Amino acid sequence: MELARYASVIRRVGRPVDRRGITCLLRMDGSFSGLRMFSSSSGFPRSSSDSPQMTDFGYRSVPEEEKAGLVEGVFKNVADKYDLMNDLMSGGLHRLWKDKLVSRLRPFPGMQHLDAAGGTGDVSFRILNAIREMEKNIVRLPQRQSSADGDSQTKIVVSDINEAMLEVGKQRAKDRGFANAAELDWLQANAESLPLDENSFDGFTIAFGIRNCTHIDKVLSEAFRVLRRGGRFLCLEFSRVDALPLRQLYDMYSFMVIPCIGELVAGDKESYQYLVESIRRFPHQQRFARMIADAGFQKVQFENLTGGVVAIHSGFKL
Repeated sequence: MELARYASVIRRVGRPVDRRGITCLLRMDGSFSGLRMFSSSSGFPRSSSDSPQMTDFGYRSVPEEEKAGLVEGVFKNVADKYDLMNDLMSGGLHRLWKDKLVSRLRPFPGMQHLDAAGGTGDVSFRILNAIREMEKNIVRLPQRQSSADGDSQTKIVVSDINEAMLEVGKQRAKDRGFANAAELDWLQANAESLPLDENSFDGFTIAFGIRNCTHIDKVLSEAFRVLRRGGRFLCLEFSRVDALPLRQLYDMYSFMVIPCIGELVAGDKESYQYLVESIRRFPHQQRFARMIADAGFQKVQFENLTGGVVAIHSGFKL
Protein backbone atom coordinates (compact mmCIF):
# COMPACT_ATOMS: atom_id res chain seq x y z
CA MET A 1 0.00 0.00 0.00
CA GLU A 2 2.79 2.40 0.96
CA LEU A 3 4.72 1.58 -2.23
CA ALA A 4 1.62 2.35 -4.30
CA ARG A 5 1.35 5.76 -2.60
CA TYR A 6 5.03 6.45 -3.30
CA ALA A 7 4.66 5.47 -6.93
CA SER A 8 1.65 7.76 -7.25
CA VAL A 9 3.70 10.69 -5.96
CA ILE A 10 6.53 9.94 -8.36
CA ARG A 11 4.17 9.77 -11.30
CA ARG A 12 2.70 13.16 -10.37
CA VAL A 13 6.11 14.81 -10.42
CA GLY A 14 7.06 13.13 -13.66
CA ARG A 15 9.97 11.07 -12.38
CA PRO A 16 10.56 7.41 -13.34
CA VAL A 17 9.54 4.91 -10.68
CA ASP A 18 12.14 2.58 -9.21
CA ARG A 19 10.58 1.08 -6.11
CA ARG A 20 13.84 -0.47 -4.95
CA GLY A 21 15.68 2.83 -4.81
CA ILE A 22 13.15 5.54 -3.90
CA THR A 23 12.34 7.05 -0.51
CA CYS A 24 9.53 9.57 -0.32
CA LEU A 25 9.00 11.83 2.66
CA LEU A 26 5.25 12.25 2.96
CA ARG A 27 3.20 14.61 5.03
CA MET A 28 0.38 13.22 7.09
CA ASP A 29 -2.16 14.42 4.52
CA GLY A 30 -0.50 12.33 1.81
CA SER A 31 1.22 15.12 -0.13
CA PHE A 32 4.98 14.86 -0.49
CA SER A 33 7.37 17.17 1.30
CA GLY A 34 10.50 15.97 -0.35
CA LEU A 35 12.06 13.28 -2.48
CA ARG A 36 15.41 11.61 -2.12
CA MET A 37 16.87 9.21 -4.65
CA PHE A 38 18.98 6.43 -3.16
CA SER A 39 21.23 3.89 -4.75
CA SER A 40 19.71 0.44 -4.21
CA SER A 41 23.20 -0.97 -3.78
CA SER A 42 24.81 1.55 -1.45
CA GLY A 43 21.88 2.98 0.48
CA PHE A 44 23.35 6.51 0.23
CA PRO A 45 21.83 9.45 -1.63
CA ARG A 46 22.85 9.48 -5.28
CA SER A 47 23.62 12.81 -6.90
CA SER A 48 22.31 13.31 -10.43
CA SER A 49 25.80 14.53 -11.37
CA ASP A 50 27.13 11.03 -10.57
CA SER A 51 24.78 9.37 -13.05
CA PRO A 52 26.38 8.44 -16.38
CA GLN A 53 25.24 10.14 -19.57
CA MET A 54 23.02 7.69 -21.40
CA THR A 55 22.49 7.08 -25.12
CA ASP A 56 20.61 4.69 -27.38
CA PHE A 57 21.94 1.33 -28.43
CA GLY A 58 19.03 0.18 -30.52
CA TYR A 59 16.08 0.24 -28.13
CA ARG A 60 18.33 -0.13 -25.10
CA SER A 61 19.63 2.79 -23.07
CA VAL A 62 23.34 2.42 -22.25
CA PRO A 63 26.07 4.68 -20.81
CA GLU A 64 27.68 6.76 -23.55
CA GLU A 65 31.14 5.39 -22.83
CA GLU A 66 29.90 1.85 -23.49
CA LYS A 67 28.22 2.36 -26.86
CA ALA A 68 31.35 2.44 -29.02
CA GLY A 69 32.46 -0.91 -27.62
CA LEU A 70 29.03 -2.44 -28.12
CA VAL A 71 28.87 -1.21 -31.72
CA GLU A 72 32.40 -2.50 -32.32
CA GLY A 73 31.26 -5.92 -31.11
CA VAL A 74 28.32 -5.90 -33.50
CA PHE A 75 30.45 -5.14 -36.56
CA LYS A 76 33.20 -7.49 -35.51
CA ASN A 77 30.57 -10.22 -35.48
CA VAL A 78 29.09 -9.37 -38.87
CA ALA A 79 32.19 -8.17 -40.77
CA ASP A 80 32.84 -11.29 -42.85
CA LYS A 81 29.18 -11.55 -43.92
CA TYR A 82 28.49 -7.84 -44.11
CA ASP A 83 28.20 -7.41 -47.88
CA LEU A 84 26.31 -10.68 -48.36
CA MET A 85 23.83 -9.62 -45.69
CA ASN A 86 23.42 -6.22 -47.34
CA ASP A 87 22.47 -7.98 -50.58
CA LEU A 88 20.00 -10.28 -48.83
CA MET A 89 18.44 -7.57 -46.65
CA SER A 90 18.02 -4.99 -49.43
CA GLY A 91 17.50 -7.29 -52.40
CA GLY A 92 20.65 -5.77 -53.89
CA LEU A 93 19.25 -2.24 -53.71
CA HIS A 94 22.14 -1.06 -51.54
CA ARG A 95 24.33 -1.25 -54.64
CA LEU A 96 22.06 1.17 -56.51
CA TRP A 97 21.87 3.47 -53.48
CA LYS A 98 25.67 3.64 -53.26
CA ASP A 99 25.93 4.26 -57.01
CA LYS A 100 23.55 7.19 -56.56
CA LEU A 101 25.63 8.51 -53.67
CA VAL A 102 28.82 8.50 -55.76
CA SER A 103 27.07 10.13 -58.71
CA ARG A 104 25.96 12.95 -56.40
CA LEU A 105 29.53 13.33 -55.14
CA ARG A 106 30.90 13.93 -58.66
CA PRO A 107 34.46 12.65 -58.07
CA PHE A 108 37.31 14.13 -60.08
CA PRO A 109 40.99 13.34 -60.71
CA GLY A 110 43.20 14.74 -57.98
CA MET A 111 40.36 14.66 -55.46
CA GLN A 112 41.18 14.33 -51.77
CA HIS A 113 38.35 12.31 -50.25
CA LEU A 114 37.46 10.79 -46.88
CA ASP A 115 35.02 7.91 -46.62
CA ALA A 116 34.15 7.55 -42.93
CA ALA A 117 32.75 4.32 -41.48
CA GLY A 118 33.66 2.83 -44.84
CA GLY A 119 35.70 -0.16 -43.74
CA THR A 120 34.64 -2.67 -46.41
CA GLY A 121 35.56 -0.18 -49.14
CA ASP A 122 32.25 -0.43 -50.97
CA VAL A 123 31.87 3.32 -51.48
CA SER A 124 35.59 4.06 -51.83
CA PHE A 125 36.04 1.50 -54.61
CA ARG A 126 33.18 3.12 -56.51
CA ILE A 127 34.79 6.54 -56.15
CA LEU A 128 38.15 5.20 -57.30
CA ASN A 129 36.57 3.47 -60.32
CA ALA A 130 34.74 6.67 -61.26
CA ILE A 131 37.95 8.71 -61.10
CA ARG A 132 39.94 6.16 -63.11
CA GLU A 133 37.25 6.12 -65.79
CA MET A 134 37.47 9.90 -66.00
CA GLU A 135 41.24 9.73 -66.29
CA LYS A 136 40.95 7.38 -69.26
CA ASN A 137 38.78 9.86 -71.09
CA ILE A 138 40.77 13.04 -70.59
CA VAL A 139 43.75 14.27 -72.59
CA ARG A 140 46.96 13.50 -70.77
CA LEU A 141 48.70 16.68 -69.70
CA PRO A 142 52.35 17.01 -68.64
CA GLN A 143 52.85 15.93 -65.03
CA ARG A 144 52.22 19.00 -62.96
CA GLN A 145 54.36 19.81 -60.02
CA SER A 146 53.01 19.01 -56.59
CA SER A 147 51.14 21.88 -55.05
CA ALA A 148 52.31 23.48 -51.84
CA ASP A 149 50.20 21.12 -49.80
CA GLY A 150 51.18 18.08 -51.87
CA ASP A 151 47.67 17.24 -53.02
CA SER A 152 48.09 16.93 -56.81
CA GLN A 153 47.34 13.18 -56.84
CA THR A 154 44.05 11.49 -56.05
CA LYS A 155 43.79 10.27 -52.49
CA ILE A 156 40.89 8.35 -50.95
CA VAL A 157 41.10 7.65 -47.22
CA VAL A 158 39.00 4.69 -46.08
CA SER A 159 38.33 5.25 -42.39
CA ASP A 160 36.60 2.99 -39.88
CA ILE A 161 36.73 2.53 -36.13
CA ASN A 162 36.48 -1.25 -36.51
CA GLU A 163 39.62 -3.17 -37.41
CA ALA A 164 37.67 -6.24 -38.57
CA MET A 165 35.75 -4.17 -41.13
CA LEU A 166 38.99 -2.62 -42.43
CA GLU A 167 40.53 -6.07 -42.82
CA VAL A 168 37.53 -7.15 -44.90
CA GLY A 169 38.01 -4.02 -47.02
CA LYS A 170 41.70 -4.66 -47.58
CA GLN A 171 40.98 -8.23 -48.67
CA ARG A 172 38.32 -7.00 -51.05
CA ALA A 173 40.81 -4.47 -52.43
CA LYS A 174 43.16 -7.37 -53.23
CA ASP A 175 40.36 -9.30 -54.87
CA ARG A 176 39.51 -6.32 -57.06
CA GLY A 177 43.07 -5.53 -58.08
CA PHE A 178 43.40 -2.50 -55.79
CA ALA A 179 45.95 -4.03 -53.39
CA ASN A 180 48.68 -1.65 -54.55
CA ALA A 181 46.45 1.28 -55.45
CA ALA A 182 48.38 4.43 -54.57
CA GLU A 183 45.11 6.31 -54.31
CA LEU A 184 43.85 4.31 -51.31
CA ASP A 185 44.81 4.82 -47.68
CA TRP A 186 43.34 2.82 -44.79
CA LEU A 187 42.81 4.47 -41.41
CA GLN A 188 41.42 3.04 -38.18
CA ALA A 189 39.82 6.02 -36.46
CA ASN A 190 36.73 7.20 -34.63
CA ALA A 191 34.63 9.46 -36.86
CA GLU A 192 33.93 11.62 -33.81
CA SER A 193 37.62 12.47 -33.39
CA LEU A 194 39.60 12.13 -36.59
CA PRO A 195 43.42 12.32 -36.51
CA LEU A 196 43.40 14.41 -39.68
CA ASP A 197 44.24 18.00 -40.51
CA GLU A 198 41.53 20.57 -40.96
CA ASN A 199 40.71 21.88 -44.43
CA SER A 200 42.30 18.86 -46.10
CA PHE A 201 39.53 17.09 -48.08
CA ASP A 202 37.34 17.92 -51.05
CA GLY A 203 34.70 15.35 -50.16
CA PHE A 204 33.40 13.46 -47.13
CA THR A 205 31.05 10.50 -47.38
CA ILE A 206 29.55 8.25 -44.74
CA ALA A 207 27.21 5.43 -45.77
CA PHE A 208 25.13 3.47 -43.28
CA GLY A 209 27.49 4.41 -40.48
CA ILE A 210 26.53 7.64 -38.78
CA ARG A 211 23.55 6.16 -36.94
CA ASN A 212 25.94 3.84 -35.09
CA CYS A 213 27.99 6.73 -33.70
CA THR A 214 27.48 7.85 -30.12
CA HIS A 215 27.50 11.57 -30.90
CA ILE A 216 26.17 12.37 -34.36
CA ASP A 217 26.83 16.07 -33.83
CA LYS A 218 30.54 15.38 -33.25
CA VAL A 219 30.76 13.42 -36.51
CA LEU A 220 29.20 16.33 -38.37
CA SER A 221 31.56 18.80 -36.70
CA GLU A 222 34.55 16.66 -37.67
CA ALA A 223 33.31 16.43 -41.25
CA PHE A 224 33.04 20.21 -41.37
CA ARG A 225 36.51 20.63 -39.82
CA VAL A 226 38.40 18.37 -42.24
CA LEU A 227 36.65 19.62 -45.38
CA ARG A 228 38.07 22.47 -47.41
CA ARG A 229 36.02 25.48 -48.39
CA GLY A 230 33.79 24.32 -51.20
CA GLY A 231 34.00 20.73 -49.97
CA ARG A 232 30.90 18.56 -49.88
CA PHE A 233 29.45 16.33 -47.18
CA LEU A 234 27.26 13.42 -48.27
CA CYS A 235 25.52 10.91 -46.03
CA LEU A 236 23.63 7.81 -47.17
CA GLU A 237 21.53 6.41 -44.35
CA PHE A 238 18.35 4.53 -43.62
CA SER A 239 15.55 6.97 -42.94
CA ARG A 240 11.80 7.36 -42.41
CA VAL A 241 9.35 5.93 -44.92
CA ASP A 242 6.58 8.44 -45.64
CA ALA A 243 3.79 6.32 -47.14
CA LEU A 244 1.97 4.48 -44.34
CA PRO A 245 1.30 1.21 -46.23
CA LEU A 246 4.95 0.97 -47.29
CA ARG A 247 6.08 1.88 -43.77
CA GLN A 248 4.00 -0.90 -42.25
CA LEU A 249 5.33 -3.43 -44.75
CA TYR A 250 8.87 -2.20 -44.19
CA ASP A 251 8.52 -2.45 -40.41
CA MET A 252 7.18 -5.98 -40.64
CA TYR A 253 10.03 -7.02 -42.92
CA SER A 254 12.63 -5.29 -40.75
CA PHE A 255 11.61 -6.75 -37.41
CA MET A 256 10.37 -10.16 -38.48
CA VAL A 257 12.61 -11.09 -41.43
CA ILE A 258 15.98 -9.35 -41.17
CA PRO A 259 16.98 -10.74 -37.74
CA CYS A 260 16.03 -14.22 -38.93
CA ILE A 261 18.17 -13.82 -42.06
CA GLY A 262 21.00 -12.72 -39.78
CA GLU A 263 20.63 -15.85 -37.70
CA LEU A 264 20.48 -18.17 -40.71
CA VAL A 265 23.28 -16.63 -42.76
CA ALA A 266 25.59 -15.02 -40.21
CA GLY A 267 24.62 -16.99 -37.11
CA ASP A 268 23.92 -13.73 -35.30
CA LYS A 269 20.33 -12.65 -34.73
CA GLU A 270 21.05 -10.11 -31.99
CA SER A 271 23.43 -7.97 -34.06
CA TYR A 272 20.88 -7.61 -36.83
CA GLN A 273 18.14 -6.92 -34.31
CA TYR A 274 20.28 -4.00 -33.10
CA LEU A 275 20.83 -2.76 -36.67
CA VAL A 276 17.08 -2.70 -37.29
CA GLU A 277 16.42 -0.91 -34.01
CA SER A 278 19.18 1.64 -34.67
CA ILE A 279 17.43 2.63 -37.91
CA ARG A 280 14.26 3.49 -35.99
CA ARG A 281 16.24 5.59 -33.50
CA PHE A 282 17.92 7.67 -36.21
CA PRO A 283 16.56 11.21 -36.75
CA HIS A 284 14.05 11.65 -39.55
CA GLN A 285 15.05 13.45 -42.73
CA GLN A 286 14.13 17.01 -41.74
CA ARG A 287 15.66 16.76 -38.28
CA PHE A 288 18.91 15.32 -39.61
CA ALA A 289 19.07 18.10 -42.21
CA ARG A 290 18.80 20.65 -39.38
CA MET A 291 21.64 18.92 -37.54
CA ILE A 292 23.83 19.19 -40.65
CA ALA A 293 23.02 22.90 -40.94
CA ASP A 294 23.75 23.41 -37.24
CA ALA A 295 27.24 21.96 -37.84
CA GLY A 296 27.93 24.86 -40.22
CA PHE A 297 27.06 23.36 -43.60
CA GLN A 298 25.15 25.36 -46.19
CA LYS A 299 22.86 24.45 -49.09
CA VAL A 300 21.70 21.45 -47.06
CA GLN A 301 19.25 19.19 -48.83
CA PHE A 302 18.17 15.57 -48.90
CA GLU A 303 16.86 13.13 -51.47
CA ASN A 304 14.68 10.16 -50.57
CA LEU A 305 15.35 6.85 -52.31
CA THR A 306 12.95 3.89 -52.44
CA GLY A 307 10.16 5.83 -50.78
CA GLY A 308 12.32 7.07 -47.94
CA VAL A 309 13.76 3.70 -46.93
CA VAL A 310 17.08 5.52 -47.33
CA ALA A 311 17.98 9.15 -47.91
CA ILE A 312 21.02 11.01 -49.19
CA HIS A 313 21.76 14.18 -47.23
CA SER A 314 24.11 16.78 -48.65
CA GLY A 315 25.76 19.98 -47.48
CA PHE A 316 28.63 22.25 -48.49
CA LYS A 317 31.33 23.97 -46.47
CA LEU A 318 31.29 27.48 -47.95
